[in-house]
Formats: sequence, structure tokens, C-alpha cells
Amino acid sequence: MRSLRIWIPLLCIVIALAAGAGFQLQQPDGGGQRPIAVGTTDAVGGLDPAGSYDTGSWALYSNLFQSLLTLPPGSAAPIPDAAESCRFLDPSLTTYACTLREGLTFANGHPLTAQDVRYSFKRMLGIAADLGPASLFSGLQRVSAHGRTVTFGLRHQDATFPMKLATGAGAIVDRSRYPGNRLRPGAGVDGSGPYTLAAYTPGLRALLKPNPRYRGAVGVPRSTIEVRYFQDSEHLATAWRRGDVEVAHRQLPSTLTASYDPGKQSGRMTEAAGAEIRTLVFDLRPGSPMARREVRQAIAVLVDRGPITTHVHHSTVEPLYSLIPQGLAGHTTSFFDRYYRDDDTRSRARAMLRDAGVRTPVAFTYGHREGAAFAAEAAELRRQLEATGLFRVRTVSAEWQKFQKGYAGGAYDAYGLSWVPDFPDPDNFTTPLVGRANALHNTYANERIDQLISLTQRHGDRRKTAGTFREIQNVIAVDVPVLPLWQRKDYVLAGPGVAGSEHLSDGTGVWRLWLLSRM
Repeated sequence: MRSLRIWIPLLCIVIALAAGAGFQLQQPDGGGQRPIAVGTTDAVGGLDPAGSYDTGSWALYSNLFQSLLTLPPGSAAPIPDAAESCRFLDPSLTTYACTLREGLTFANGHPLTAQDVRYSFKRMLGIAADLGPASLFSGLQRVSAHGRTVTFGLRHQDATFPMKLATGAGAIVDRSRYPGNRLRPGAGVDGSGPYTLAAYTPGLRALLKPNPRYRGAVGVPRSTIEVRYFQDSEHLATAWRRGDVEVAHRQLPSTLTASYDPGKQSGRMTEAAGAEIRTLVFDLRPGSPMARREVRQAIAVLVDRGPITTHVHHSTVEPLYSLIPQGLAGHTTSFFDRYYRDDDTRSRARAMLRDAGVRTPVAFTYGHREGAAFAAEAAELRRQLEATGLFRVRTVSAEWQKFQKGYAGGAYDAYGLSWVPDFPDPDNFTTPLVGRANALHNTYANERIDQLISLTQRHGDRRKTAGTFREIQNVIAVDVPVLPLWQRKDYVLAGPGVAGSEHLSDGTGVWRLWLLSRM
């Protein structure tokens, strides 16, 4: 999931560090030290890397599995993890090879070989799960394994391929424990990452213990981690205030981060420039009112991001008028340039719909994940659109896994989705979001977009891609398969006895739990 410094380096603003506030945590583990309790609202879609492409799942994958490469904190340049070395074998950037470290083993003691790597990729692409990460490797044509070397053959040039290998989609599984033609059921995990999964209760907790067999870039962790999952940001905030968790990250309520007072509260809060974006996604299937481009364009005219960012999210997010967020090459204000004018937006939208022969009010269903913040955002969008008399909006919510299956199956005409990049490159905001094999399941496809994406992947020097990415966004601003809403900073709260929280996240899919330790 990101060498040119296109990525905003991790900016840790340490607001406060104070002693005090004992935490009410469970008893010490077998090693004599109690686990560090980390709270999050990110739900885990599944434990099989071939079946999930969501932030909560990948956060665990980066700790339980190895990939050939990994991303160090604040860097866009992957470094070897399970691999000893990796490189392109040709100037055309279509053949990439990695040599594994010697003596690698899975946590269960089985040898980790090049055949396991080949199997992991073939399996993931073969299963092609609806909610899986296969779309990220749509350009992968073949994988071969000889000795300790794995070679990848690509359909076309792709300078971002090493970054993709460093994501959860590149997780290596034990071929003797994962079936080749279906997802592995249950809560078992057989990986070679810095942690093992000692206990897991879906939606409640995951206990991660250091893996003494791990050999890779990050070293064996010092602390056991207990991840605690909360239904929404308010429940997470309550747990933090009570001292039930020592580290809180994603999604913290905006009321908490906006009002955090280091003079009155113990612990510390770090703030990093993040690349998480929130989008309004439109379903383009026949029969959906959003299949009409003019309807989507009218919504782009009417949506006012100001109340969403200030009233709903208390200015902890910034308005976004670009599919590619600020800080990455190719960021523009294409949606602002095309749709914002200082005039009567209602009249303009009404004229657009009338000229297209669209009867009003347009009735549609808007879906969102359960949670107070998501509900408040949905209510604000509904208020804005219905106030014009041009739309009638029915809002529906669902828990995370049901919501995922819903939007993948076309259950919503439009839905809200947050996107955390897999790697810090603008390609990760185009290929998986608007490419032909995109992960949004809204059926959008545009041959010109696919051509432009392919052009951006030919350049190892990513500075040369900025103009093409701007052109992509100009096309997207016309088609409006998605409507960017806002960009969020990344906040982490940590208690006074925990070190390393400033490196936990840099806005990518890598969750560096191994950097947490007790002071």
C-alpha cells in the first residue's frame, strides 16, 4: 500500500505526555507482563487473506502474515521482509523476481518456501472472492517458483508492483493449511508474521503473541497485544475514558479529538497527516437511478461539504474535491472546478435533470455502515438533497460484513465508503476505485480511464505521472462514479505507560503493533 517523497512523511505532533491514570486491564500473560490493550472500531471481514480487502482485516494481516516486502513507517519505498531481495528483471517493468530469506518457517514450524508464495498468489487470484483483494493484482499474469526465487510475470508495465506486494494482498499462507479453491473457515491462522493469533472472538477481541520463529524486517515484538473491537467510535471513546484500553486508534470520535486537552487528560495524542478519504459511491447497474450520469452530476452540484466537515466531523476532516488526496502526486480540485459556482445550485441541478428528461424527485437508497458518525453524515446528506425537492432519500444501515455484502451485491443505489490506501501512491486511489476491476462493485468501467491508469504504471519515477493522474480525475469528475467528500487526519491516543504509538500508523494498511511496548 506507497521513491520520491510523494507521501506526506509521518508528522507526529506529540500534544501531551503526562503520568497518571491507572488502566483497568486484564492480568499479566504467561510472560509476566500484561498485554497492551489496543482499541479500534475497524471490523475484521475475515482471517483468510484471499477473502478480505478491508482496513480491519489488513491491520491483522500485517501482524500475522509476512509479505515478500513491507513498508517502513513514513516511507513510500518497500523493503524486503520474507524476501532477501527483490528487483525488476527487465527495463519494461513486466518481470519481477524475489529471493526468499534462508530458513524461513511458519509459526507452526512448517518451512516457508517459494512454492508457498506461488500458491498464495495463485490461490488468491483463483478464488477471486467478491470482497477479496484479487483486483489489486489484476495485472499479474503468471507466478513461478524455483529454489528460493519467485518470479512474477505482468501483463503490462507496472512500477507500483513492489508496493502491491507489500500489502495484505501479498500475505503468504501455508499451502498445507489453506484449501486451494475456497476460503479457509474458522478462526485459525497459519502465517509467519511477527505475531501469532493466540485467541480470537469475532467482533470482540484478538490476542496476539510474539512469534519467536519470525525472521524478517521488523524483528520479534517485545509485547503481547490484545486488540479490542468496538461497535462504533462512541463505545471506543467510553472505553478509553474508563481506562479499558491503553491505545485507541480508528475511528476516534471527532468530538474527542477536537476537544482533547493535554492539560486535563493523561496520556498523549499524536496527529499524523493521513490519506484516508471518504467517498459517496454510486451504483451504475441498470435499474438504479444512479445509472444516469446526469443524476450523479446533479448530486455533485448539490452536495455541500462544509456542514459535513464542520458540523458532523467537527473540523477533524477537510473537504476533498479530488479522488487523490492532498500530499500525493496528481492531487487536483477537479470536482470543485467543474461543479462549484457562486450561484443557485438548486436551479442548476434542476435544469440538468430537466434537460436530461429525469423526473423528480429522484428516489434512491443510501447505505452506510452502522455507527453514530456514519448515521449523522447520512442524515446531513439526506437533508441537503431533500431540501431541494429534487431527491427523496431512504437511508439504511448495516453492520460491517452485511454492509460489505450489500454494496457488493447492488443493494444500495449509493453508499458511503471510507478508503485507506494500501500504499502511498496515487495509483491506489485510481486502480482499485475506478479501474475496470475495481473493488467498489459499482460496475463502473471506462476504457479511457484504463488506458490512462496503464500509462501511469509505466513510470518508475512517479513524478512523471502527475499530469496523467490529473487527466484521470478530470474524466472522473465528468462521469462521477464516486464523489469525494473529505480527507481525514490520523489520530492515535496512548496511555502514559506505552511507547511507540506515534509509529503505529501512517495512514496506510500497515498497523505496526510490533512497535508498541511498555515504558
